[in-house]
Amino acid sequence: MAHKIDSGTCINCGACEPVCPVTAISEKDGKRVIDAGTCVDCGACAGTCPVSAISKA
Repeated sequence: MAHKIDSGTCINCGACEPVCPVTAISEKDGKRVIDAGTCVDCGACAGTCPVSAISKA
């Protein structure tokens, strides 16, 4: 199951995007989003988020 970014918590810092090994994270409407079809559920992004906005979906 892919990880998910809570749009209410995300501060759009972009820290998660460069650590994603499969480029599943992008920006949409001023927030980061994870493409569930691309995400390999490695969790690298969750460990990088400074506001803990990323969790398992």
